[in-house]
Amino acid sequence: MNSFLRKNLILSIILVVIFALFVAAGQGMDQQDFVITLLRGLAVGSITFLVASGFSLIFGLLDVLNLAHGTLFMIGAYIGWTVFVRPDTFVDLITPLALLLTGFALWDVYPLLSIRIRLGSGMKRILPWALILVSLLLLGYILPKYPIAMWDLETYAQSPVTFAFMASQGTRTPVAPATFAEISSVLAWLGLVFAGVLAAFGLSLSGNEGKRTPRLSWKNFIAFTILFVIAVSATVFNDALTNALLTLSSNWLFMISVLVAVMSGAGLGALMESVLIRPLYSRPIYQLMLTLGLSAIGIEVVRAIWGRPEFVMPKPAFFNGTGEGCPATSFAAWWANHCSTILLWDGRVRVYNEIFIPLVGLAVLISIWLLLQRTRLGMVIRAGVQDREMVEALGINVRRVFTMVFALGVGLAALGGVLAAPSSGLSNVMGESLFLNALIALAIGGLTNYPGAALGSVLVGLIQQFIIKYGQIGIAIPFTDIVFKPSPPLVPASTVLLMVIILLILPNGLLGKKE
Repeated sequence: MNSFLRKNLILSIILVVIFALFVAAGQGMDQQDFVITLLRGLAVGSITFLVASGFSLIFGLLDVLNLAHGTLFMIGAYIGWTVFVRPDTFVDLITPLALLLTGFALWDVYPLLSIRIRLGSGMKRILPWALILVSLLLLGYILPKYPIAMWDLETYAQSPVTFAFMASQGTRTPVAPATFAEISSVLAWLGLVFAGVLAAFGLSLSGNEGKRTPRLSWKNFIAFTILFVIAVSATVFNDALTNALLTLSSNWLFMISVLVAVMSGAGLGALMESVLIRPLYSRPIYQLMLTLGLSAIGIEVVRAIWGRPEFVMPKPAFFNGTGEGCPATSFAAWWANHCSTILLWDGRVRVYNEIFIPLVGLAVLISIWLLLQRTRLGMVIRAGVQDREMVEALGINVRRVFTMVFALGVGLAALGGVLAAPSSGLSNVMGESLFLNALIALAIGGLTNYPGAALGSVLVGLIQQFIIKYGQIGIAIPFTDIVFKPSPPLVPASTVLLMVIILLILPNGLLGKKE
C-alpha cells in the first residue's frame, strides 16, 4: 500500500482533493438534496460510461478514433423506441433487412469469385463502385414500395410524437397492416437479395488487397441460410408475431427492445469495421474523415425516418407504477407496487433513472473487465494488439477478433442510447452532447484505460449534477450576503475546466499510462 502511494503520489493527492471538494459541496445542501444529486450524477455518469467505454475499447485496442460513436448511441435509442412503441414496424422490417444482409453473409465467398474475374486495372477500379451504384439504385426503387407499417412525418396524428405520447398513456394508435400493393413480393425479395449481393461484392472488391483467399465449404453458407430462414419465418408469421408483441407485457417488450438495439448496434459496428474501417488501418486521417462523414449521414438518416421533434420512450411498467403505495418507502414496498419513485433519506428518487441505470453501468463495467482480463478472448485481443503477426501465425483470425471488438464497442454505445431514451428522451442532437461528455471523461480518466473511462464518466456526471443543483439553491459566498447561482452554460464548462486542470498535472489522465 505504501509503495503504491509513493508511486502514485500526485494521483492520490488529486483524488483526495476531488473527494474533499464533493464532501464540501455536500455540506452546503440538505441530506435529501445531496443523496438525490449524488444518484443523478451516478446515472449521468453511467450513461456517459457506456459511450466512453465503447470508444475507449475501440481506440485502445484497435487504434481507431470512431467519431461516429455518438451517432451510433443515438441510433440505438431510436431503434429501441421503434421496437417498444411500434413493434409492428419492427416485425415488418425483419424480412427486408434479413434479405439484404444475406448478401453480406457470403462475404468469405467473394474472394473466390474475384480471383476468377479477369479485368484490366482500370476496370478493376471501376467495377466495385459500379456494383455499389447498381445496388443503391435497386434499393431506391424497392424499399419505398416495400410494405412496412410506418408513421407519417407530415401528419401529426400519425407522427412519432403522437405514437410516443399515446404509448406513455398506455394506449396504442391503431395502424392498418401493410400489404404488397405497389410491387410484387417475388420481385421485392429477389431484388433485395440481389442488391445485398451486389453491394457486398462491390465492397469486397474495393478492399481485397492482401486478403487471404479462404477455402470454400458448407460453413460459408450457414449465415446465408439462417438469414433466409429468418426472412421467410418473419413473413409467414408476421401477423402472429406482431400481435404477440403488441399484447406482451411492457417489461418483456422493453427487454426485447434493449436486446434488439444492442444487437443492431453490434451489427452496424461489425459492418463498419469489416467493410469501411479495415482497409484504412494504415491511414488514420482517412479513418477520421470517414467516421465523421458517417456521423453526419447517420444524423440525416434519423431525421429523415423519425423526424426532428423530440419525444420520449415510455418506461416499462416495472419502473412506472403510481397510485396507492407510491412513492415506495422501502425496496420491499417498491417491489410490491413497482413504483416509479422511492423515498431514500427523505428524498424522492426515480427508480429507473437513479437506481436501475447506475446498476446497469456497474454490471457492464465488471462484465467487460472480466472479459478482457479473465477470458481467452480477452487474452487474444490484448495479444493481437501487441503483435498481430505472431497471433495470426498461431492460427487465430485476428481480423475477426478485431471486428468483434468494434462490434462490442458500438453495442455498448447502443445500450447507452436505449437506456437513456426513457430517462432523457430522444432528439437528433443527443448523440453529439453525450459523445462530447464521453471524450471529456476519457481525457480525465485516461484515453485508452477502461477503468479510467469509468472514473472519468462518474466525475463528469457528478460535477454536472452538483453544478445544476447549486444553480437552483445557490452558493453562499463567505463573509458576504451574496448568493452565487451558477448559470446553465457553467454545467459543461465545469467539466472542461476539470479536464484542463487534470491534464496540466497528469497529461495522460488520472489512470492513463505513458505510451
